[in-house]
Order: sequence, then structure tokens, then C-alpha cells
Amino acid sequence: MKLVDIPAGDVPVTVRLMNPVNFGPAIIKRFMAPPVPGLDQWKDPSPSLSFLLEHPSGRRLVWDLGIRKDYANYAPKIADYIPTTGYQFDNLCSVADMLTEHNVSTDVEAVIWSHWHWDHIGNPGTFPPSTDLIVGRGFKKAMLPGAPANPDSPIQESDYAGRTLREIEFEGDNVLKIGQFDAFDYFGDGSLYLLDTPGHAVGHLSALVRTTTGDKATFVLLGGDVCHYQGILRPSAHLPVPAHILPHPCCGHPNVDEAAAKAGFCPGTAFDELQTDRGRKPTDTLYDLTFGLDVELATKTVGKLQELDCDENVFVIIAHDRFVRDVVPHFPANINDWHAKGFGEQVRWAFLGDLEEYWKSKGLL
Repeated sequence: MKLVDIPAGDVPVTVRLMNPVNFGPAIIKRFMAPPVPGLDQWKDPSPSLSFLLEHPSGRRLVWDLGIRKDYANYAPKIADYIPTTGYQFDNLCSVADMLTEHNVSTDVEAVIWSHWHWDHIGNPGTFPPSTDLIVGRGFKKAMLPGAPANPDSPIQESDYAGRTLREIEFEGDNVLKIGQFDAFDYFGDGSLYLLDTPGHAVGHLSALVRTTTGDKATFVLLGGDVCHYQGILRPSAHLPVPAHILPHPCCGHPNVDEAAAKAGFCPGTAFDELQTDRGRKPTDTLYDLTFGLDVELATKTVGKLQELDCDENVFVIIAHDRFVRDVVPHFPANINDWHAKGFGEQVRWAFLGDLEEYWKSKGLL
């Protein structure tokens, strides 16, 4: 289904996914509700995904920086908070180091923060002063100055000192509407739109990146923390649970043999029953969003995103999606052929595999 007309364009941007950290465990009830029987936390740690975006002109951007490798050197408020989470960090590295290890220069035009939370901002100081730091609407008023000038700030003055701190205000000639979102045409050629996606945090941004051109152009939508889990985005009235899902979302389960995996998965009435038992409709999302600065506003933003998510030519990637991490090739590979290789289809309903215990109770596994 296509609900949103995206302006035509003939310039793609090369998208390279980076996974600088896995961390967890994430306790589900902290981020979403109502509960699902048998599901309290994810079995696998979550990523905090970053992306290298390369325009054909040679201009390059980095989207998000994950977690700072030396996280004890975050602003004091954050450095003191992290040990209280109980999170374990696996393969923690910096985006700048990942670039350097592959002989890719860190001299990029800008680092874009989807938002200012500690698991996204990394350390901008690992990039040269010529690299701008781009933030969303309202950021400067709400967040400046950083620590130590403001000891309660979650960011540091050193994050932006000596470089251009550019706030996207969504005003001027390059601003338009994509669906219900205010959009800023970053390169001015329709290849990259920054979207105002408020609610989770002050200045929260998403990005719509053109990955192929033509009559059936494809896009990757970098959602940041619009939500923390696919089940907060799906299903929806625009994208109900299909009658048949392929590949089987429980691939790897001992009761799902190779033949069953290839045959796919038919949730039948079991998903409808689960939703009804939890006071929900079959086309309601599995979970409601419960975490963020303004939960009501963030929920409205998710609803707007659902209008793009139902388009098979738009691949929505949220920052902590472990299914994307496990399916999509990582840097230095690019993911522009995501549609041709079926990555979107492989990922879209993968979260239903997390309902393993429920499916077993219904005799579906």
C-alpha cells in the first residue's frame, strides 16, 4: 500500500550500516506496554545503529554515533547514570575507528544526531573541527550550554565547541511536506530529507534517504528512536499482520525445521486472540509506546510514520532493531539493493518471532 507521495528525484545516496555496539538487556516494561505473556526482555542485546551516507558529489554524512567508547567521559550526569542501567556492552567501538580501520576518512561534512540521548551521540570529538554537528528543531534552546558550564546537562560543551552546531529549523526554500512530516531537503536534489519527528526527545530527527531511482524508487527511512521496537510500529490499520509470513519469524527454533521455515508462518487467529486478550484490535500495534519526553506526541509521530511504513519501497530502520542488524550487510557494504535482495520483507515481521512462548502455547510451534 502506498499512502504518501514522495517527490521524484534522480540522485541516490549510498547508505552503509554500521553497528558500533550491542548492549542490554532491555527490560520491555520500561519502554512499552501492555505486557505479552512469556515475554519480559529480549533474548539478544540491542544495537545502536549508525550510518555513513555518501552523496554522488562526494559529500558525506554520518548519522548517529552510537555509544561513546570511553563512556565514563560522558557529561557527569550521564556517566553517573550508565552504571545504574545494568547494561552490558559488547564490541563497543567508535564510528570514527570503524571508518579509519577501512581506510575511510573521518573528514565528513557533518555528523547528524537523531537526538541527544547518550546511546546515540558518541563522541563528536573523534571527527575533525571541520565536521559540522547537525541537530533538530529546538535543540539549542533546550540543551545549551553543555557541561561543565551547565553541570546538569546530558551533553558536553566539547561535543560542539570549535565546530559549527547547525540546527535544522524546517524553514525556508528547502522545506516541504512528506506525508504529515515537515521535511528538509538536505542536498536540494531530493536525495536526502531530514524529517521532524518529535516526541521522544527535544529535536528528534529522522531521515528519508533515496536508495534507488526510477518509477519504483526505493528509500531507507532512518527512524532513530521514533520507537524502540518494531512491535510499537506494527501492525497498523495500513499494514495488518498478513495471513502468511515468509520467512518464518521463528527460524532457528528447534520445532521449526527447514521445510517449515521455507513454508513460512500462518499466525491464523492466534494473533487476533492475543490482541483481544490484551484489550486490543488485531490492527493495533503489539505494544504502545510508554517511554520518551512527550509520550502522547511521540505516539502521534509513530502514527504518521505508519503511513510510510506500509509502502513496500520504504525500509524503516529504527536505531535499536536487532533484526536489521542480523539481516542487513554491515559496513563497508552498502544496502542500496535492500529491496532487490528482500531485506525489507525478511525484517518486517521478524519481531513476531519474539512471541515464541505464546505461539507454543497455541500449538503453532
